[in-house]
Parts: sequence; C-alpha cells; structure tokens
Amino acid sequence: MEEQIPKNQRLKFLPLIPLIFLAIIFLLSGYYFGRRGYTAEIKNFRPKVTVYNKKDTYDNVDFTNFWQVWDLINEKYITKQDSKTLLYGAIEGLTKATGDPYTSFLTPDQNDSFSQGLAGEYEGVGIELGMKNESLLIIAPLEGSPAEKSGIQAGDLIQKINDKETAGMSLTNAVSIIRGKEGTKITLTLLHEGEKEYKDYEITRAKILVPSVTWKDAGEGIVQLRLSRFGDTTNREWRDTVDEILQKRPGLKGIVLDLRGNPGGYLSGSVFVVSEFVSAGKTVLIEEFADMTRKEVKTEFSGKLLNVPTVILIDGGSASSSEIVAAALRNLKKFKVVGVNSFGKGTIQDAEDFSDGSGIHITVAKWLDPDGNWYHEIGIEPDVAVEVDKAKKEEGIDNQLEKAVERLK
Repeated sequence: MEEQIPKNQRLKFLPLIPLIFLAIIFLLSGYYFGRRGYTAEIKNFRPKVTVYNKKDTYDNVDFTNFWQVWDLINEKYITKQDSKTLLYGAIEGLTKATGDPYTSFLTPDQNDSFSQGLAGEYEGVGIELGMKNESLLIIAPLEGSPAEKSGIQAGDLIQKINDKETAGMSLTNAVSIIRGKEGTKITLTLLHEGEKEYKDYEITRAKILVPSVTWKDAGEGIVQLRLSRFGDTTNREWRDTVDEILQKRPGLKGIVLDLRGNPGGYLSGSVFVVSEFVSAGKTVLIEEFADMTRKEVKTEFSGKLLNVPTVILIDGGSASSSEIVAAALRNLKKFKVVGVNSFGKGTIQDAEDFSDGSGIHITVAKWLDPDGNWYHEIGIEPDVAVEVDKAKKEEGIDNQLEKAVERLK
C-alpha cells in the first residue's frame, strides 16, 4: 500500500526541484499579511487596500510605509498594476529578506509545477536547479533528459535564460521560465565547471517522466540500485524494486546505492530508505531548531537489506535527503561512500498550501547526522574520491560505478 503524503510534509530540496526546483517568497493566502490577524479587501472603484488589524502591531513593526507605497503605486504609477501581482511581489521581497534561498513562496502555477516534479511527470528540459554563492546553477541533469542529451552537466553555472540575466533571479522564477510546453525551445547560457567561457545551449522541451527507483546488474552478483529523488511515489517504488531484486537475484552479494544527481525531496523518504538497511529505532538524523532544541528522527522498521554489503555513490548533484541517507548509512553501517563531494544542503523546509493554490516552503530546522555533524554548504566528503573520467564516459564506461563495484568484491 502506498504511503500517504500529508500536505505539510517536510521536504528537502535543492533547488531541488525536479524539479523539484526551489524558490524564494513567503506567506499570505488571499490577503494575509505578516500573521493571522490581518485581513484586507480590494475596493472595486480603485485598488486601494483597507486593513482591519486585530492587533496594533506585530513585534512592534509598523506597516504604514508598506500601505503608503501600495497606495502610491496604485494611484500614481504610469500604468495600471494587477493587485495580486503586486501582492506576490511583496511576499517575494519578504522571503528574500531572510537571505535563505530555500525559504520560498510559490504562486499557484509554480506550486502546481513543483508538485508535478515530485510526482515525476512534467514538461521541461529535465534539470535540477540550485543556488550556491548567490549564483544559479544546475545540480544535475536528469538521466535521459533533453538537458543531458544537450551536454548540460552537474555544476554548470547559469548566466542567462533566453538572454535574460539570472543575477538576482529567484529559483522559482528560473523554474517558471525554464518550464514550458513540450516541443518549444529554450536557450541557456552556461559555464561548465573548470572552464572559462560561457556557451549557449538550445534545448527542446519534452515531457519528462522520471521513475525515482531503478536497478540493473553490475556483475558478479552485485546490483546498481539507483535512487533519483524522494518524491510522492518513491517509497512504493523502492519497496517494489527491493522485492524484485531479492526475487530475481536470490544470491545477491552486494548493492551499489547510487545517489548521484539526487536533489532530495521528502524527508520521510530518506528515513524510509535508511530503514531498509538498519534495524528499527536507530537515529537517522537530528533536527536542530532555532531555539537550539533537538529532535532525533529514528527508523520505524527493520528492512530487508540488513545484511547486504553496500557501497554508496554520490556526486555534486546529491543534495538534501540523499545526503541524509549517505551520512546516516555511513554512520550506522560503516558503508563506504564513493564519488565526489556532495552538494551540501543541510536545512529542512516545511511545505504549506494556501487556499488560492499558492504555497510556501519555509526553513524550520537544520539537519545533522547521528553524530551531530552539519554538512550545509560543505557537503559530504567521500571515503573514496573518484572523479568522472570524461574519456571513459564518452565510451559509455562509468568509472565511478566501476570503483564502487570494486569495493564490494
């Protein structure tokens, strides 16, 4: 039976977005401002807002300036402005003021796109977006996607989207521009890691269908178990895939758990996957809140792979929930981690939907590994560092996978 995902499910992204992509805006549904206690209505004869305030101030903040600017724009600006557009823009400014790219407001369209991404089906180019050092970048292209086929790589910096500069652009806005109808084209101006010149990449959008769990033989009784995201159906897919592997490979000698390019998703999914390898009651992660209180999140069942030797594969596109899995299994099972440094997203977001279809992802805690280590903006360093061999990759050889398999022999 498929796990039911509550609407306020805790998420992990990185821009994650596969999409899964992120954003940066905040609060309000209909017209809530700052807190529940403010309501507003738009007068039909002119878009001036009247505020009925149940309390004089919120934390002694006077909103007079805001409403004065609102009225001035509506009364004096050279062209008529849409009130909801102004409202969403104001909310975006509010969340930008946090300085956190993962605290994000999503318009109804953006929220719908995000949900489609977690469901594993949408129209676009198939990339995971993130933010690092205030720059928009690609966490990873999805396997087999138009982006991957066009030569886009994990770690590419995005300078322009259709000739529009990305400086100051939010993740949500970037996703909105990149998403589009199947068959339409988009141009990204990118800088590959280690190169000096930006190049244009024209990509044709397509319908992206992304199973989150797949597997294949890696030889000598070893299988590659690939996990691409932690979405709506991941727990069911994982359970079915593990059952299939155990049925078809009764003499299973080892697993390469491939988390490369996995940008994260639901927090509960990471706990579910870790539970497959360890007994119930083990600490997977520690949540640390603003008041410095901590909560341990533990496995809830003992899985079917408790005694299967396993090696974990990560790369720069492994973020958030996938980092939780890698860190926990290295800590709890002493599994070796192979590849290159992971992305480094160590925060937890709560997701809430509003009545108009918009929503918010708001950072509520840090996540730490069972030993209390925080990997935010640092990433997980592999035990066995293996860079991608580009020459071998062109020949269809995965040298990182080869090294992981070698560790299991």
